[in-house]
Amino acid sequence: MKKWSSVRLGLVFLFMLTLLLTGCTGGGSSSTQGKAMGEKARYKVDKDTPAWKLDKKKNTKLTWYVNADWFNKDFGHDTITKQLKKDLNVDIKFVTGDDTKLNTYFASGDMPDIVTIFGGNTPTAQKANTWALPLNELAEKYDPYFNKVAKEQTLNWYQLKDGNTYGYPSYSNTEEHYKSGLIPGADAFIVRDDIYKAIGKPSMETPEQFLDAMAKIKQKFPDVTPFGFKGFSAEGDPGSLGSMFQNHIGVPIDKDGKWYDRNLDKDYLTWIKAFNKAYKKGYISNDNFSDNNTKFEEKVARGQYATVMASGIPQLSGSLQKNIATHPAQKYIAVNGPKSTVGHEPTLNQTGISGWSVTYITKKVKDPQKAIQLFTYLLSDEGQFLTNFGVKGETYELNADGKAELKPEVVKLRNENPEEYKKKYRLGEFWFFGHDTFAIEHGKNDPNEAIGQIQEWAKGKLKPQFILENTDPDSGTAEARSLTNINSYWAKTLASLLRAKNEQDFDKTLSKYETFQKDNNFDKIEEVRNKKIKENKEKLQQ
Repeated sequence: MKKWSSVRLGLVFLFMLTLLLTGCTGGGSSSTQGKAMGEKARYKVDKDTPAWKLDKKKNTKLTWYVNADWFNKDFGHDTITKQLKKDLNVDIKFVTGDDTKLNTYFASGDMPDIVTIFGGNTPTAQKANTWALPLNELAEKYDPYFNKVAKEQTLNWYQLKDGNTYGYPSYSNTEEHYKSGLIPGADAFIVRDDIYKAIGKPSMETPEQFLDAMAKIKQKFPDVTPFGFKGFSAEGDPGSLGSMFQNHIGVPIDKDGKWYDRNLDKDYLTWIKAFNKAYKKGYISNDNFSDNNTKFEEKVARGQYATVMASGIPQLSGSLQKNIATHPAQKYIAVNGPKSTVGHEPTLNQTGISGWSVTYITKKVKDPQKAIQLFTYLLSDEGQFLTNFGVKGETYELNADGKAELKPEVVKLRNENPEEYKKKYRLGEFWFFGHDTFAIEHGKNDPNEAIGQIQEWAKGKLKPQFILENTDPDSGTAEARSLTNINSYWAKTLASLLRAKNEQDFDKTLSKYETFQKDNNFDKIEEVRNKKIKENKEKLQQ
């Protein structure tokens, strides 16, 4: 989805923003929220009825700032926002920008009614009590139905130390969502089906089996690269051989309830040594270490890799579809591939409880009653059906199974003119309170030709990693600066380990990394992480 390609926008703010928030927005506890929380409800509040159905006020105007320049600011012309305007009697002016514009709002004190940022652990989010209203108090006073549609575990997760929750995220996956089995898998070891059949569909679960399969591929298909993976980014991301592969072989996420250095796990390093042998035998191309995402995706689209450790399957779906459109026999399928050498089961991960974007109602909101109604509406089934499928009778109908099914003309426009489809209907684009599982549970979902089997393979293998979320040191601290250096050094180290000349070179490179960790106060980083892991566990037990 677009959200993943854009997630880097606004995730990290400068440390000075913390000072800005403290000094310019005005503090104040939730019990002294001023005019915004002072007015009484203009309707009789009913905990069993959403307030938007009770409120008769017309033509409310709200300004909603989204910290992303790429967001579509249009309102009232597409299917979704037209119906939203009608149901809530609201007119929304969307404003977009970047971190600089957001900082200007805080500095001036002239805040919009609603604000959406990215990253629930940024200084902006952590100081939300200084500039936003508590959702729990707004709900209690104006719309208690909010608590019926909001996830309690998500509200607890975003609760600040004052006991209040100020923001609500999109795509927040709770334990309930993971247990449902509806979260689609995003990572897998995939192989070209024609090649897999040609070499006898061998197991590749042990290092020995993997290397033997690579040798057969090299011999029978000399024009393809036996093994590919998403490469290393300029920002120090180790690609799909980092945490994604660790999840694939089930490396533990903690040890005795404390942070565990998965990069130095023996099981993981055993496989890195196997990949090093694969590199030395020519089963891994040097290009894999320099190709950017675009080049990697182009090679997948051409079927140039025999096997791929693939992360971000939804984002790779276009390339996978292009591949089978040109050469149907080359379809990539998921197989077990590398497995733990010590018996761990896969623990694939997806979006966690922190979600993606986070939306707040500010202390400057002109109509707090309508604002909390908007949150409730978009979180409810009415809002979820609207944002995912549109309007019943206009864009979708319910089939015999009670599932929403898009009308043929809507599907036709989506396939033939995607840009016009987005402009006219905007389905799936109004994501502020979105959730992947709703469309899967309530809509008719034909298996995606390119990724359907891959996502089916991932079922039952996804495990939450909530305790690890937001455990990095706070931005601007000495520990955060040290961690940035260590992460960057690790990406370089991993690339060197994969291309080590011999076992001695491998061990020497790994030893240098461990020394670098110590020299950069890794023990202090571990202290911070363990403290935050403990806090996360307490939140999850609420």
